[in-house]
Amino acid sequence: MNVDEVLTSALDGLPPLHRPIMVIALRGWFDVAHAATDALDHLIADRVAPVVASIDPDPFFDFTQERPTTELDADGIRRTRWPDNEFRIARNPPHDADSGHDLIVLSGVEPHLRYATFAECIVSVATTLAAEVVVTVGAAAEAVPHSRLPLVVGSTTNTGLAKALGLSRPQYQGITGLVGVLQERLDRARIPAVSLRVGVPHYLGNAKHPQSSIALLSHLEHVLGVATGHARLAEEAMRWRSLHDEAVAEDPQASAYVRLLEREYDHRAEAAMPSADDLAADFERFLREQRDESDGAGPSAGTDGLIDESDDDRGADEDQGGGPTGGSDPSDG
Repeated sequence: MNVDEVLTSALDGLPPLHRPIMVIALRGWFDVAHAATDALDHLIADRVAPVVASIDPDPFFDFTQERPTTELDADGIRRTRWPDNEFRIARNPPHDADSGHDLIVLSGVEPHLRYATFAECIVSVATTLAAEVVVTVGAAAEAVPHSRLPLVVGSTTNTGLAKALGLSRPQYQGITGLVGVLQERLDRARIPAVSLRVGVPHYLGNAKHPQSSIALLSHLEHVLGVATGHARLAEEAMRWRSLHDEAVAEDPQASAYVRLLEREYDHRAEAAMPSADDLAADFERFLREQRDESDGAGPSAGTDGLIDESDDDRGADEDQGGGPTGGSDPSDG
């Protein structure tokens, strides 16, 4: 099976994108509580974001595990809805020739089968649309308190980007998910890639945690120079915060545990980290240098408030599916 058999695209005649960056979240192992896919769904919710390519679900899914749904349309006709993996573009007016980025967004579902072919579909779209960087975002269950804004951890296998943004290269070895395979394929294609992971409080189970989505979106907004509308999630985040507070308050042991996590979080947050402005400036500087070297092709991405993976031995592969701190294995996206 090759890419042409499963990838449908409408890219012919598409006007060029302005310094595009591809952002990916996949529901599954690396998306606890759907925090990452919810973030990207929110990112494009109020935008004109046409579908420019899609991956046929049939060869990639075990439909006893990821079941299709049946729905009635506006005319009362029954339709079957299959797992979607659609690439959408969201254009953003640049302030000048060197600022702002159009986005290629894939908010989809991690496949069960044929990881290599699925990953090559993504690489094909990124190459055709000349993506400067591919950013994968995910969420893992971790020992973090629900009462604080979750921290976002980043890593990259790109040496130049790791040096520019002070990130470590991933050292993780072990089982991985689709995103781990994708990172390897992007390396082969010489497309810079960054993996971002946000923590979700493990003691909440799979309950929604909009604060994690807000953390991802605020990082993407500051560094990529693209409005994400994360402030519109504040009301939903407050509602869920109240529900979580009530649940924890009913259990004295849980309350004590959360206070412990808060102290640990506050101590870690006080550690010196690059400022958001510094990271954004370093990111754009890296892209300019890469374009100069390749006469127009660019590379790589970072994030506001990013934490170096060196203080958390998990690397990009594990960001895409390694075990979390203080919880069961994460869901890969």
